Amino acid sequence: MKKKGEMKKVKKVKDKVNDGQDDDPWWWLVQEGIRPSFLCISLFALLVRVAVGLHPYSGARTPPKFGDYEAQRHWMEITLNLPPKDWYRNSSVNDLSYWGLDYPPLTAYQSYVHGVFLKTFDPDSVALFTSRGYESYLGKLLMRWTVLSSDVLIFFPAVLYFVLVYRSMRFGMGQNSDVAWHIAMILLNPCLILIDHGHFQYNCISLGLTIAAIAAALSQKDLVASVLYCLALNHKQMSAYFAPAFFGYLLGKCLRKKNPLLEVTKLGLMVIGTFAVVWWPYLQSKDAALAVLSRLAPFERGIYEDYVANFWCTSSVLVKWKKLYSTQSLRIFSLAATLITCLPSMVQQILAPSSKGFLYALLNTSFSFYLFSFQVHEKSILLPLLPLTLLALEESRSILWLTHFAMFSMFPLLHRDKLVLAYMALYALFILVYFAPCGPSGRCHGTKTLDNTQKTKRSVDFITSITFHPLLMGFLGLCSLILHVIYLTMHPPNKYPFLFEAVIMLICFSQFVLFTFYFNSKQWMLSKHLTSKDKQKKLI
Repeated sequence: MKKKGEMKKVKKVKDKVNDGQDDDPWWWLVQEGIRPSFLCISLFALLVRVAVGLHPYSGARTPPKFGDYEAQRHWMEITLNLPPKDWYRNSSVNDLSYWGLDYPPLTAYQSYVHGVFLKTFDPDSVALFTSRGYESYLGKLLMRWTVLSSDVLIFFPAVLYFVLVYRSMRFGMGQNSDVAWHIAMILLNPCLILIDHGHFQYNCISLGLTIAAIAAALSQKDLVASVLYCLALNHKQMSAYFAPAFFGYLLGKCLRKKNPLLEVTKLGLMVIGTFAVVWWPYLQSKDAALAVLSRLAPFERGIYEDYVANFWCTSSVLVKWKKLYSTQSLRIFSLAATLITCLPSMVQQILAPSSKGFLYALLNTSFSFYLFSFQVHEKSILLPLLPLTLLALEESRSILWLTHFAMFSMFPLLHRDKLVLAYMALYALFILVYFAPCGPSGRCHGTKTLDNTQKTKRSVDFITSITFHPLLMGFLGLCSLILHVIYLTMHPPNKYPFLFEAVIMLICFSQFVLFTFYFNSKQWMLSKHLTSKDKQKKLI
C-alpha cells in the first residue's frame, strides 16, 4: 500500500510538470537551461540585425557630408592612416570640419581595428582622402559586419552575463519562460537595432560594456565593475548618463564595509588606472589631452539639435533659449538642472544601496541627463532604455509604453534614413514578443510581480494611476498612430515646416517626464521595504 501511494505521488508530480509544459509554449526553449535558450534567441536576434542591415543607412548617397555611416568610415580612414597624436588635431590631412573624431580614445582604437579589417578586404574603402563618400557594395557589407561582430563579441556576452547574475539573485524570475522572455526583450530592443544596424552606429559596444559593469556590480565584483564602466565611458561620453548611479551605489557599498577608506581608495585607483591606460597616447603633453577634451564637448553646436524630446527643445516653443541666453549661461543652466534632478537617485543609493535600487537609479539618472543635459540627440533615448530593458520583468507595463514612445521620438530621424519599413517590422516583432504567451510570469500565471503597486505608498499609487490611466494611454496611443499616418502622407504648412516634429516631440516629452516621476518614486520606496536587519548588515 505504501509503495502504491508513493507511485501515485510520483505520477501526480509528473502530471503537474507535463501540465506546466502544456501551459507554457516556451518550455521547449528553456528546458535545457539558460545558455541553450540564450543561444537560440541570440541566433534569431542576429538574423533580425542582418535583415535590418539590408535597408538604407544614415546619409546614403547624399553628398557632400553624407551621414553617420560616412562618419564611422572616415574615422577608420583617419585612425588607420595617421598617428594617434593627429587623430584629434585639425591639420591639412585631418579636416575636423569633415566628421572629425568627437568620441573618446576607445572609439578611436575601435575604429582603427575595424579599419584594419576593411583594408584587408577592400583597401579603397579606407584610403586617405580618396575614400570620402565611398559606398561600394563590398565596403557597405564589410561595414555592416563590423557592427554585427561588435554585437556578437561584446553586447551578447554581456547580456548573458547579466541574465545569469540577475537570475541568481531571483528578482522575480519565477519560471524559465521568464528568462527567455527577458533575454528576448534585451536582445530584440527595436530602438538599438534600428540605430546600430539601420542608421549605423556602434552603441552596442558602450552599452554592452555598461551591462557587463552592471552585472559585475550586482555580483559584488566592484573593482571589475569600475574597470568595465570606465571602458564604456571611454568609448562614448554619453555613458556618463549612468555615472551618478554607479557612484552612489559603489560609494554606498563602500561606506557599509569595515574599512570604507580602503575600499574607496581601491575603486579610485582602478578608475585612474583604466583612464591612464586608455588615454596614454594623449598624456604625453597637456596640449594633446586638451585637444581630445575639446572634441568631446561640442558646446558650439548649441544646447540642442533637431527636435529631441527633452526639456530644452520642448520648452523652446515658448522660451527661445538660444536667443535669450549665451552658450555659457545655457551650459550652467543645463548642468544645474541635470545635477538637481539626478541627485535624489544618487543620494538614495548612498544611504541605502541595493541591487534593485541600483537598477532604478541607472534608469532615473539616465533620464535626468536625457531631459536636461547639454547637446542631447534623439538617439540618446537608448541610454534610459537600457536599464529599463534590464528591469523588464519588474516593469513589464512600462517597457511596452516607453519603448513605443522612444521609437516614436526617433521616427522623424528614421524616416529621413528611409527606414520606415524596418521601423514598422521591428515594432510589430517587439509587440509579438512582448505579448508572447507565458512571457512575464505576472501576466501569464497570475503571480504578483514587482510592478504591483499595492505595496507602495499613496503618492506612488497616485503617480501610477496617472501614468497607466487607460484613457490617457488610449488617447496618446491613438494620437501617435494618427501622427504616424499624417507624417507619412501629408506635408506641413509652409509657415511651420517642422510642425509635425514639434507635436511628436511634445507628446513624447510629456510621457518621459511622467515616467521620470514614476521611476523616482519607485526607487525611493525600495528603501522603505528594507528591514532594520538589512540596514545594519555589513557588506563583505
